[in-house]
Amino acid sequence: MYDDINFDEIINKYRSDPFHYLDVVTPHTGRVTFNVNEGQEVAGPSGKWNHHPGTLLYVLNRENNPKTMNSQTNGVVTSLRAELEGHFVEAGEKLMSIKHPLKKREIIEGILQNVLYLFRAPEKAKYFFSLDIQARIEKQGEKAVFIKPGEEIITMSLMKRDTPIYYAGEEGIIHSVYFKPGISVDQGVPLIGVCAREKLPLIQKIITHVKAEWS
Repeated sequence: MYDDINFDEIINKYRSDPFHYLDVVTPHTGRVTFNVNEGQEVAGPSGKWNHHPGTLLYVLNRENNPKTMNSQTNGVVTSLRAELEGHFVEAGEKLMSIKHPLKKREIIEGILQNVLYLFRAPEKAKYFFSLDIQARIEKQGEKAVFIKPGEEIITMSLMKRDTPIYYAGEEGIIHSVYFKPGISVDQGVPLIGVCAREKLPLIQKIITHVKAEWS
């Protein structure tokens, strides 16, 4: 079925709009004070461990307890709801979007997510590879570790409690890793992309095609 992928159509879609739009929503109720303007460029976290926070987007004040909210990616502020300045908002209120310019690597990963088996985060938490998987990655290198259903592959850290996560999906090679150790991941977001051995030629075909066509 994947041999029928229309590469030209997919690439043209990215050419016409090579951006990812990240909605910025409030995590809880509070009064909003914006720190950015429409069209302003913002930066995401930086540093080896992303220990330097991104651009301050807004402050959410609840019961005299202000919470600063920083950008999680680089890009440009769009759809800023300036009319909410100084107003009390509910949890989940969209305040703005960040228009993030996609790099060639991100475009390739976006296309590959239509082909790989995506193993998703069961809960919002921090994730780490299990000691065995991490050791195999260090020994065999990336894109060389083969996993199968039932293996303990990841540790979920939530509320200071570590829980082993067992793989449930098609067996194959860990081709793509979408999480960073110790960084919180939302529920349902892909953690890894697994490629069955027989699909490896197709994956390479996609990568080669995009690299050749995308300037």
